[in-house]
Amino acid sequence: MRVLFAAPARQWDEWAPALRAACPEMTLCRDGDPASFDALIYAPGYPEDGSVLDFTPFTRARVVQSLWAGVERIVTNATLTQPLCRMVDPGLARGMAEYCTGWAMRAHLGMHHYRQDGEWRNGIVPPLAGARDITILGMGELGRAVAKSLLGLGFPVTGWSQSGQPVPGVRVLGGDELPQALASAQILICLLPDTAGTRDLLDAARLAMLPKGATIINAGRGTLIDEAALLAALDSGHLGHAVLDVFRTEPLPATHPFWANPHVTVTPHVAADTRPETAAPIAAENLRRAMTGAPLLHLVDRNRGY
Repeated sequence: MRVLFAAPARQWDEWAPALRAACPEMTLCRDGDPASFDALIYAPGYPEDGSVLDFTPFTRARVVQSLWAGVERIVTNATLTQPLCRMVDPGLARGMAEYCTGWAMRAHLGMHHYRQDGEWRNGIVPPLAGARDITILGMGELGRAVAKSLLGLGFPVTGWSQSGQPVPGVRVLGGDELPQALASAQILICLLPDTAGTRDLLDAARLAMLPKGATIINAGRGTLIDEAALLAALDSGHLGHAVLDVFRTEPLPATHPFWANPHVTVTPHVAADTRPETAAPIAAENLRRAMTGAPLLHLVDRNRGY
């Protein structure tokens, strides 16, 4: 099968060996006649001239396999009529679990209180994990991985998703139960995708539903939170801290107020990355399924946007 690597050139040296090892029957190409390709492996940033990729000439392509879990940059492309699959990578899920667990533990233990300035602060004793309620918005693969990690440490975990689909060990709320999910969230972890229904989901009214002093960890998408409302809630003291890994504009401009706010920690979109060694076998399996007509893994629902 002939497959186009429709991703930025800088990713070729990292991805090509892993993809070829996982799928030796594939001929992986960086360019060529669009009508000659059986599939595309796609990552945002392609084409690199800033234009929008026209999928119309790819008349033979049976699948477009994204290397990213989020597909918001491609799912609205009107020329994309081929099946689109998002990446569900066990390495990405593990990385997200480690990131969210690490920052949740930092917030839980109040580690930011212990500045190395010579002052002996021994009057701050955190509760045990069982007394610290954590809510996760988004209970897909990533949310479930984060929940499993936190449950293992003894935290009570509430999950919220639009569907409210059950997850073992987690109190899962759905749909219009979002206010209840927020009301108990001493630590709120946001892992939702960017869709029409999630943009500005955490506006001033919903941020006000969080307990006083709550910490927000956003590793989903920057569009989930109204930035002005978040800064106001932090500056007023209603919220204690925000750890932000995703932003509406990336890289985050140096003049953005998040950088200077003492109640905000900025991380540069490093919460979880797709790792070739764990993701290439997933892509290979979908390529084989596409060639044989078998059901595809992680097929994107265009109406939902993920």
